[in-house]
Amino acid sequence: MHIRVTRSGGFAGITLHAELETGDRPDAAELEHLATEAVAAGHPEPPPVVPDGFEYEITVDDHTAHCADPHLTDAQRQLFERLLHEGA
Repeated sequence: MHIRVTRSGGFAGITLHAELETGDRPDAAELEHLATEAVAAGHPEPPPVVPDGFEYEITVDDHTAHCADPHLTDAQRQLFERLLHEGA
């Protein structure tokens, strides 16, 4: 599974990107589960963003979803923390 996330906005307006292939990773099943849940809970278009809040885009294979602070699900938050930390 190919997972790509982007975080933009915030006070500084810095954009972060991360992507990975789950392939042979030992945590592949966990990441795939988080990614599937994150996309399912997202929106087809970017939702309204609170001032200085972050906006996120998640792409899992051919499916893209959007979400924004402060309305992230646990799966979305965990996925962003894992990927943006690893990809930053």
